[in-house]
Amino acid sequence: MNAAPEEPPEGTGQPHAPTDSPEPRVYLVGAGPGDPGLITTRGLELIERAEVILHDRLIPRSLLAVASPAALIIDVGKMPRGPSVSQSDTEALLLEHARAGRLVVRLKGGDPFVFGRGGEEALALSAAGIPFEVVPGVSAGVAAPAYAGIPVTHRDRASAVAFVTAHEDPGKPDSALDFGALAAFPGTLVFYMGVRELPAVVDRLIAAGRSPEEPAAVIERGTFPEQRVVSGRLADIDRIAAAAGIGPPAITVTGPVAALRDQLAWFENRPLAGLTVAVTRARESASVLAQRLRILGASVVEAPAIRMVPLPVEVPDLSAYDLVCLTSPTGVRLLFERLGETGRDARALAGARIAAIGPGTARVLSENGITADILPDRFVAEGLVSALGEIPVRRALIARAREARDVLPAALRERGAEVDVLALYETVAEPLRDEDKAAALAADYITFTSSSTVAYFLAAAGDHRGPEPSEDRPAPEAAGDRRGPEASEDRVPIGPRTVSIGPVTSATLRESGLDVDIEADRHDIDGLVAALLADARAHRE
Repeated sequence: MNAAPEEPPEGTGQPHAPTDSPEPRVYLVGAGPGDPGLITTRGLELIERAEVILHDRLIPRSLLAVASPAALIIDVGKMPRGPSVSQSDTEALLLEHARAGRLVVRLKGGDPFVFGRGGEEALALSAAGIPFEVVPGVSAGVAAPAYAGIPVTHRDRASAVAFVTAHEDPGKPDSALDFGALAAFPGTLVFYMGVRELPAVVDRLIAAGRSPEEPAAVIERGTFPEQRVVSGRLADIDRIAAAAGIGPPAITVTGPVAALRDQLAWFENRPLAGLTVAVTRARESASVLAQRLRILGASVVEAPAIRMVPLPVEVPDLSAYDLVCLTSPTGVRLLFERLGETGRDARALAGARIAAIGPGTARVLSENGITADILPDRFVAEGLVSALGEIPVRRALIARAREARDVLPAALRERGAEVDVLALYETVAEPLRDEDKAAALAADYITFTSSSTVAYFLAAAGDHRGPEPSEDRPAPEAAGDRRGPEASEDRVPIGPRTVSIGPVTSATLRESGLDVDIEADRHDIDGLVAALLADARAHRE
């Protein structure tokens, strides 16, 4: 949440440390160049603990999402030729919150001490007698070239590298850059923040003796999914960048190593590079899918339409059952949490056959010391019914979501079994921010992993007539944030190609008036990703 600097953070329940405590109260943390996976574990730990976070403009939102809900989060970013928080105001905020005894994280792009004004902020803290700690980060000057396929050093081509800012303090009377020395430097030159100054930098380097034929490259938004790279001769690189519309933030690299990009480019060659995929599943389970997609090169929009709310239930004596069915990883986790609350563990399941609806559920069972006895070929309720076959079942427990379909319990009852359903959680609507809705609807693909993600996403996206309730798909409760989609004559136009995890989700999409562009053959996350990959390849051929 963004808030005015003078607003105190919500209570965390922790007493404030005295301002003269020797323990650091301010942490200057490098967030890395943009890819959220490049932050250090120490940096991530401090974001989670922080009571106040002052962050730069380009910090990935996913890093801020791990902060405590009670943390005060303040954007102190600087926009080129746009609204900015002054450096003096930023330093004043650091001092104000540190003196109030709050744990403050100053979250900075790249590394705090590499063209990040971290040195200025550390001096201000030192002068005020406030203890601080510096947590280094991956600098854009190394990471952006690496993501562009350019090693800044190479045994045969460059034994040295110089990092240079092309954007000096405008208040300085003279430039501190010695272009004669830079032109003669026997290695790679990496210029930060130099898009506007690039023509002047090129002219001065060549005038000072740098070869106009030297390979060069400009990397826009390095390590971000939308990274763009242009390359050419030093003499032409400013015109090439201008023609491509390259803008800040950007890194310029010049030197023989820049020619290696043709052989070493990897970032843009990933199978989903350049594509945006929206993920609508619950935030607590979206990370696995989102991470898989990011590794494959996609820019991921996390637009969770649902969340799982645990229900206050007591797990019965499991020794009374000869079959226990688990229908989701969330159900497994909550089952073991509830068992633990009463001093029980995996041994409570020792006397029963254990059925898992799919490999994700089986994996979480395995993490808790249980190997599933029954795993269907098709990861839907109908597949589990088929996998149970003629196995005799006297009494069964089905641990699941409250609003799940009744296919499995109905089938077992038809076979003469006594069936108890243990509702461990319910699926409720997750309010979506307007920007998340817009980004999801503008994506190349939008993924749906359950009927509830379809219904609640469409409800959040605007007026829409959702699927009619049926025996297999109960209507969401019409109360509070469990309210289902309201009826409307209008339907939401979905621009992206829809990706469904399986036939049940596909049926809900069609009942909602949407086409199913892609349906996974294997009805789990692996199958969904494989289907999306196949479609992306087909459209690029």
